[in-house]
Parts: sequence; structure tokens; C-alpha cells
Amino acid sequence: MKFVLFYHSLISDWNHGNAHFLRGVVSELLYRGHDVDVYEPRSGWSLTNLLNERGEAAVTDFRVAFPELSSTFFDAAILDVEKALDGADVVIVHEWNEPGLIQRLGEIAGRRGCTALFHDTHHRSVSDAAAMAALDLRHYDGVLAFGQAVADRYTRHGWAAQSWVWHEAADLRRFMPLSCDDERSDLVWIGNWGDDERSAELQEYLIEPVRRLRLRAEVHGVRYPGHALQTLREAGIAYRGWLPNHRVPEVFARHRCTVHVPRQTYARQLHGIPTIRMFEALACGIPLISAPWIDSELLFRPGIDYLVANDGNEMQRHLRAVLDDRELAQSLSRHGLETIRTRHSCAHRVDELLKILEALRAIPVRRSAAGGLA
Repeated sequence: MKFVLFYHSLISDWNHGNAHFLRGVVSELLYRGHDVDVYEPRSGWSLTNLLNERGEAAVTDFRVAFPELSSTFFDAAILDVEKALDGADVVIVHEWNEPGLIQRLGEIAGRRGCTALFHDTHHRSVSDAAAMAALDLRHYDGVLAFGQAVADRYTRHGWAAQSWVWHEAADLRRFMPLSCDDERSDLVWIGNWGDDERSAELQEYLIEPVRRLRLRAEVHGVRYPGHALQTLREAGIAYRGWLPNHRVPEVFARHRCTVHVPRQTYARQLHGIPTIRMFEALACGIPLISAPWIDSELLFRPGIDYLVANDGNEMQRHLRAVLDDRELAQSLSRHGLETIRTRHSCAHRVDELLKILEALRAIPVRRSAAGGLA
């Protein structure tokens, strides 16, 4: 089949976690013999910031790490959508596209009898519901949502004809346990500060436990304001800046544990959705301790695949236990990796996608231009 994908960026993962999953899915589709065209905006926010910070060398590094992947740049105002969809069997459009382009892609795909799916990997269905409700998805066959809580909003509010859960996952071609000959440091956290969506949580579950235990720790990520950098310094945490995602396994291998700190919206409202960093950390076999989140979809085995800390004091105790108890650390590493390899790879997600497409071919359901079922 020919897949045509419209996403924010394949090339840049600067504050753009969806690029991780997209790369893994495209690599898997290509491996299975499908044709895949990826379109990304010429001046996308993530790529623009990456180039401003790291220059063309970062793009060259991406092309070396992912030789099978490429994308076509476009300007939405002048894009020939008809030509872009030539020969397409499946069109997948990510929610981080302009509303007008989302509508045009759906209309043309619908007219051609091409399967059109909308892909939502964000919390805007809750945090900016009015904007999501205003999107014209009448010509889409349905929505791929990265959690049941998001999928339910589309069907409950009538935003889309139907929806499916399509969780993110780890790209096992790149994420795996690696050996380390040097002495390992204690802890690493890889994530972005962002818009203060979890600043209190980072203070409680990362910064304070590290400070109290006097751990050797480092942080990688972007969009850290001056006050956050000062707080890290005072806690003795080294700040390393942006890290290309394909280099994350090397960094995990040099550390003895990591933590998972979900943003407030996911921890409190959109239950069942971890960050993609959790999938990737477990795939690399690094022991993980998580701040509270509700695994309503039973993705993992809390207490077996990873430990849960319900407050900062418990996080401190868990960190001390993992660092002091080799058997505990090895058990978490082994079981977490087992769960990822059994259930949560990009290959599993491609299997799920192909089953959805097979079901749609058997019983097509599409919104008509008038808004009813065709």
C-alpha cells in the first residue's frame, strides 16, 4: 500500500516527541514493503528551533542515523494536495497541521476513495476542546488517538465518525539495552521543561530527591527557563541541553536509573497515557521510577516493570532502593524490557494499524459532506 503522512516533523525531535513514534512507524512500514511519503511544513516550529540552536549539523546527524527516512517539505498555502495524494491508499494527518489543510486533505481523500485517518497525540482535546471541535473531520474514516481517554472524546462529542486507540511505542531498531564500560552515573532524566505544565512535579519527584540523596544526576531537554536552570544547579544536577532522540540509548546505558514525570493534564485528566519516554526507557532496560499516573488501560505492570512513587518521599526511598539493591534493579530492567518487547514496539503498532485498515475495507464508514454516515 501507499501511505501519505502529514506530520509536524519527521526530521526534528526538538520538543517534538511525536517524531520518535513517527520515525519508528515509518521505518516499520518501509521494512514491510509499503511505500511511504511523509510531508512536513517547510518552516515548522520544531525544525526552526532545532536549526536555530544546532544548525544544519543536527539535520545531517538525523540523515546518518535514519538513512531510510526522508520527508517532503511543503507550504500549506501553495501545496498541490491533489498531486500529493496521487496513488495514495491511506492518508494519515496529524493534529498539528493547519485546520484548512486538514479539511482539504480529508475532502480529496474522501473523493478518491482513499482511507483518511486523523492522528491525535496531544492533550488539546481537553485543554483546547473548542479548537479540536472546530476541525472539519467529516471526510475522515476516523481518528487514531494515543489513549482511550482521547479517543472517547471524539466519539462522545461527535467530532469524528469513529475512533481507535493507537498508543505510542518504542522503536526497537534504535531502543535497546546497551553495555557501558565506564562507571555509570546514578540518574538521568530526559525531558523538556515546557510551559510549567509539570514544574511542581519535577521539583517534587526529581530535583528534591536528587538533592537530598546527593546523587550524581543529569538532565537533558529544552525550554528550561533561567529559574529552572538555577534550581538544577543548586541541586547539583548537570544540565546537558537538547539530546537527539536516537542517542538516548547511549545516555541511558551510562546511568543506573531514570524517572518518569507526566504532565499534569495526563496525570489528572487524560488517564492511561504515559509519555513516550516511558516506552523508550523500558526498551533500553534502565530501571524506572514513576510519579503517579493512572494506567487505566493496563499497559504495564506497576511494581514489576517499574516502581510508582506517590510523593517525593517515596520517590527518594525508591531511588535509594534501586541504587542499593542490584537484584531489584535487574528485575525491573528485565520485566520492563519484556513488556515492551511483548506489547509495545512500533512493529506492534503497525500490526494494529493494518488491522484497522483491514476492518475499514471490509465495512467502510465515512462521514459524508452533509455530516451523516455515508
